[in-house]
Amino acid sequence: MTPGSNIPLSVSRVAVDVAAPVRLDVSGLLLTADGKVRSDDDFIFYNQPAGPGVTYRSGGGTAPDAITVDTAAVPPGIEKIVVTASPDAAGQTFQGIEPTATLRSADDGSVLATFTPPQLGTETALVVVEIYLRGGQWKARAVGQGYANGLAGIATDFGVTVEEPASAPAPQPAPTPAAPVTAPPAPAAPPAPPAPPAPGTGKINLDKGRVSLQKNQTVSLMKGGRPLLSQVQMGLGWEPAFRGKDIDLDASVIAYGPQRNHIDSCYFGKLTILGGAVRHSGDNLTGEGGGDDEVITVDLGRLSQEVTGLVFTVNSFSGQKFTEVAKAYCRLLDAATGEELVRFDLTNAEPQTGVMMAKLVRQFSGEWDMTAMGDFVKARTVRNMVKPAAQAL
Repeated sequence: MTPGSNIPLSVSRVAVDVAAPVRLDVSGLLLTADGKVRSDDDFIFYNQPAGPGVTYRSGGGTAPDAITVDTAAVPPGIEKIVVTASPDAAGQTFQGIEPTATLRSADDGSVLATFTPPQLGTETALVVVEIYLRGGQWKARAVGQGYANGLAGIATDFGVTVEEPASAPAPQPAPTPAAPVTAPPAPAAPPAPPAPPAPGTGKINLDKGRVSLQKNQTVSLMKGGRPLLSQVQMGLGWEPAFRGKDIDLDASVIAYGPQRNHIDSCYFGKLTILGGAVRHSGDNLTGEGGGDDEVITVDLGRLSQEVTGLVFTVNSFSGQKFTEVAKAYCRLLDAATGEELVRFDLTNAEPQTGVMMAKLVRQFSGEWDMTAMGDFVKARTVRNMVKPAAQAL
């Protein structure tokens, strides 16, 4: 196929895989007649692998990712499914990469068509092909529309909500070859999974194993397309910066509602809150010894819906500053297996008595996001952390 060309589909279930010399993230978007998704649920990708009539299949790094479309199961009102791709590596462009989309019968794997978009360069995301309904007949069209600002730019064009910094530039499609005048006009660009995070920013998930976060980086607590809603443990640890000197720090977690309203705080003086869904291991007075100094266990599945945010903090009641602390960190573990899921090492220190280490925020879709914070404040007790932590949510 060439850009703009189309073929009628001879089967009702088709799969589109996109292969390249590097690993690609592939996604699908269900669009109405106005070229927009009905909601974010119509964005099918690795964190949301199934929708009405459309599913995502991971290649696991050894085979290309694929989007499968069952045209008989696509709901009324959906007239187009757009398939997009972007390099998995952060910041990588399609320069020197020739991705090839293969359209197959999803039932027997037979090849219906292939398409290699020409003349790619600085694009970091690509609308590859679309499956669309025209005059009661499902067809496939080769698109090859490149975007220089990643999948987030494509997603925005199709109406998907994408979390981006306020200063982010508006999406600008990269130039692409003109389609033949006889072809139906190519659609705007489709939405695709959020672009891979650049250092210190962005959001990833747990599918590729343990995640090491940098300050302000976010991880979605999703694994295999499902939200993590079991018991997790937030372990917090530190060491005295000067040998032989004890350091008495207190780890706490503050729970908030949807309006950033303070619900409760869990700390050494109140070891259980929220009906036992949050529990504290107790106070460590010295910071000596290996491993976590204090542990807070959170049963994500038991948390009331009124709890939408948790901020994990560390304070120095005795007044010692964090410049006297070494190797401070927090790490999220699966409470059942002890597996470390996420880690954040505090790499800088300020002469303050409190630090907000990390926050867990419940998303509208039900999963939780964890963000590394590392923000210092003047606060010796958890009570003094309530207001700054609310402002940081």
